[in-house]
Amino acid sequence: MKKLIFLLAIAGIFLFPQIASAQTAAAKPADPNPQAKKLCETVSMITGVAISPMLGVSGVGAYKYFQAKTPEEKAKLPWFANPLFWIPGMLLVGACFLKDTAGIAIPTVLKKPFDVAETIEHKISGLVATGAFVPIVASIFHAPDQAPGASLAAAGFAAIDLYWLYNALMVPIAMAAFFIVFLASNAINILILLSPFSTVDAALKGFRTAILASVVGTSLVNPWIGAAWALIVILISWLIAGWSFRLSHFGMSFVWDFVTRRKNRFHPDAKENKMFLGRKCEKVPTRTYGKLSRNDKGELIFNYHPWLVLPKRTLVLPAGNYEAGRGVFYSEILRVEGDSAKTIILLPPRYRGHEEEIVKIYNFTGVQDVGLRAAWSWFKSLFGGKTAAA
Repeated sequence: MKKLIFLLAIAGIFLFPQIASAQTAAAKPADPNPQAKKLCETVSMITGVAISPMLGVSGVGAYKYFQAKTPEEKAKLPWFANPLFWIPGMLLVGACFLKDTAGIAIPTVLKKPFDVAETIEHKISGLVATGAFVPIVASIFHAPDQAPGASLAAAGFAAIDLYWLYNALMVPIAMAAFFIVFLASNAINILILLSPFSTVDAALKGFRTAILASVVGTSLVNPWIGAAWALIVILISWLIAGWSFRLSHFGMSFVWDFVTRRKNRFHPDAKENKMFLGRKCEKVPTRTYGKLSRNDKGELIFNYHPWLVLPKRTLVLPAGNYEAGRGVFYSEILRVEGDSAKTIILLPPRYRGHEEEIVKIYNFTGVQDVGLRAAWSWFKSLFGGKTAAA
């Protein structure tokens, strides 16, 4: 219900002036109003830029720069239309394109550091665009005496121009719409980063590029169709916003730990530690971020805040035999049942090398190798190799 209300709010704030404009145009067919078209193009622009922030902001900046004909017009351009921004931005996008084009031929282990750099760039550019780009392009209505912009009076409100009220409503909603589409796009970046296969990387990037092309293409063919398709993209992004947010936070936490080599400075806390849920438990979704501890009854409890800021909730993990799983890139907490072991908690890379400490803190039964470490141990034992005792 909340998601439907959110979508209706976005549709209403975007389409209300267009309805008024259509009524005015019907009353004065000889004087059609171009503001509805501009508003539709703005909806598509915000959605497209959210999918690929650096490409979108640089592209819009270059377009505005070349549209300005006189030095006076260029002096009034926003910051993203300055060549000092959009030229380096385009060069960075081109470098990413060359990396992706050669990605299938390059071994994954050599390409991943560049994927890490692109993920960090995507995150930073998206956050900057949310606060510094969207408010500028979303404020398309201005006072009647401001020639460069549009006014609500021109859109059908001749008696009272409420441009300031409409902008006050549209800007925060446009920022919210941009952010949820950006979350979905960033989740694709994280999937690319976590994927061990270059072919999967190429497929994910092809999918994202196709969505971006569809938003731009439909807007060029027909602004109304483009705006309708952009709203559909926003709706889909909103429906998966929770999943996108958890995956994005999970991926960036791993990237930060790897890039900063945090495990060399980290020591687990003696009572509670920040971790990610490794599977869905009692309707709490996987990759939920929280703190693991034991209560007075000796139960393992997982305290978390939905969306990191909402009121705290507590999940009691199922009773059983728990062990720490030592991996190559990251470790886990496993619930062992007979010969099988289920991943319950995912430990960020900062915990690598601290598995024994985790066992002592939470009174687990021991440590076992998982993932590639387990495969390597099996391979050595197959040829008579021995694993040193812990």
